[in-house]
Parts: sequence; C-alpha cells; structure tokens
Amino acid sequence: MEWKIPLYKIYSDSEDVEAASAVIRRGMGWANGKEINELEQAISSYSGRKYALTFNNGTSALHALLLAYGIGKEDEVIIPSFTFISTANSVLFTGAKPVFADVEEKTCALSAEDVRKKITKKTKAIMPIHYAGCPASNTLELRELAQEKDLLFIEDAAESLGAKLNGKKVGTFGDSAMFSFCANKIITGGEGGAIVTDSQEIYEKLKLLRSHGRAETENYFESTQLMDYVSLGYNFRLPTIIAAVILSQFRKIDRIISLRRKVAAQYTEAFSGKLGLLPNSDSFFNVYQMYSVRAKDGNSRDALQQHLSSNGIMSKVYFSPAHETHFYKSLGYGTVSLPKTSEISGTILSIPLFAGMKQEEISAVINSIQKFVR
Repeated sequence: MEWKIPLYKIYSDSEDVEAASAVIRRGMGWANGKEINELEQAISSYSGRKYALTFNNGTSALHALLLAYGIGKEDEVIIPSFTFISTANSVLFTGAKPVFADVEEKTCALSAEDVRKKITKKTKAIMPIHYAGCPASNTLELRELAQEKDLLFIEDAAESLGAKLNGKKVGTFGDSAMFSFCANKIITGGEGGAIVTDSQEIYEKLKLLRSHGRAETENYFESTQLMDYVSLGYNFRLPTIIAAVILSQFRKIDRIISLRRKVAAQYTEAFSGKLGLLPNSDSFFNVYQMYSVRAKDGNSRDALQQHLSSNGIMSKVYFSPAHETHFYKSLGYGTVSLPKTSEISGTILSIPLFAGMKQEEISAVINSIQKFVR
C-alpha cells in the first residue's frame, strides 16, 4: 500500500549524497576505508565512551558483544519480551538461553522486580532496552541489581542514540551498549550498528570477532603484510559507503533530534490526557525514535489503527511479544506469563514521526486521531 503519510521517512540531504559519492569516486577503500575510523571516533566522542566499533548491523554487533564477554552454552541472559526479535536472537546465537522478564508501565522497560525473580546461578547478564527513543526509567535500579548479583549489564540502546536519563546519555550506564543505524533509527545508513564500551579487552575481542579473527596491525585491504588468524571470527564489517552516510548524518544529529522533538511536542499537546504516552522531561530526554500511544484496550487500539489506515496514515504495533512468536513458542516459551508485556503490547501503537515532517502531515495525523477519540 502507498501511504499518504508513512510511519517514517529517512532524513537526508546533499551532504549525505556527496559523502557516499566521494567513496565511490575514490575507487578504493569501499571496505575498511578511512570513514570507518572517523565514524567510530565520532560515536566514541558523542557517547562519552572510550571505544566504539562499527558493525554491519545492530544484531551482529550485539551477537559479537555477547561472544566477547564469553557468554555461551549453559548461560542465561535476562531480556524483555517487549522488544525487537534480535534482542532474543542474539542470545540464542551464542548458545545461551534468553530468559524473558516482564516490563514496567512508565517507559515499557524491564521490570527490576521481575528480573530479580528470574535470576539463577546460570544468569550471566541483564540486557534491557530503551524503548522508542525513551530512556528506561529504572536503568539505575537495574544496574544496581546487576552489580549486587555480579552480573553483566548490557544496554540494547538500538533505538535511543542521544536519549538521556537525568542528563546522562543512554549507552553510558552499562558495561557496554549497542546502537543501531537501521533505516528507521535516529540517524541511518540503511543498516549499521555499533558497540560502545570502556573496556579495551572487549574492544580488542570485538575487532577479532568482526573480521574473521584476523589480527590486523594495519589496513588489510591496503597492506602486503601477512596477518595471522588467531581466533574464530565473522564478517561483520560495515561497508565504507554506509559508514560515510552515517558519518554525514552524525554531523547533524542534534538538528535531527530537535526536528523529531518538535513534531513530538505537537503530538503530546494534542494527545495528553486522551492517550497513554511515554515520558519526556528534564529527567527523561526522549529522542522519539518512534512516537507510541496507548489506547484503553486492545479493541480500541485495533480500531484506531484501522481508522488511520482508512485515512492513508500508516501505523504499526511495536512490539508484539517475542516469546509469543511461532519460533519461540516452538522452543517452549509459549507458557511464559508476562502480564504487563501482554497488556502493553495489546494496547500500544506507533504513529508517523520523522525529521522534516510537514506541518500538514502532522496536522492530518492529529486531526485523524482526535476525530477517533471524540
């Protein structure tokens, strides 16, 4: 279907086009070009972490990070079911077991109370997400719980680059964190991901895992030096052309976030008190990777989505519970009870929001929803 107003549009300009074109014209360095290192330096500086390493997508970045921490068979990682499927899959890729815990109401974040109940002798990590550009409200509580139980605390911050909790950026609370640059994220190259960490040991392990286990002392594609393969690794590298586009977008990230927040401000004014909304305040700096509303019940949510569709306005349910998918049911997760996850998943709906959204598009979405609510 061709939507009058899509859920998202990628914000781009001539600088992005020129960034990609420059790599193409160069005729070399399409893999491991200089833009890779420049992007990693930009991510490290922006996030406030010592090290940043790029990957071809967020899923492989998270997969590699868990491997770098030695997580594998017989281990357990506690995650939300209210998340994109790759959060769970990245755990399975290592041979470990994802353990689903329930979420809390305010920011749809992992419930610290339920996480505590799910911790066993096999638990190695707690891995929350920051939903839709909103920092998880109980991040500090979850981190304290991880420290108390001597567990890793890993942030799946795929959706929340630039978000802040009490003035501190998402991605700086955990032992390490992952960001995604997939098409619908704050800034994008179509695909792409990154890990940020303060651990040199993890950084060095990630470099090996990212590129075939090859010990690189210089650029492999421009060197005649024989380089040894010292461990098992994957081909998880980010192409230079994509890195160049992400880097170009990074240079205007504050403007992009500002544009998104201006759209969100109009929505919040229009829907406050009528629909459930995620917080935004001095304590919760929300970058609005998505704008999600909560209806009073599942029937109302489904009717709202149908109403929007009839007006050519796209909306989408983010997220259906991961443990209720066919695949995870086949692994025996179908009996897992997560009442708050089911409630939120059954009533939540993401509506169009993107940088550069025209006023007539914003007004059309607001008017359509207000008409439905009335």
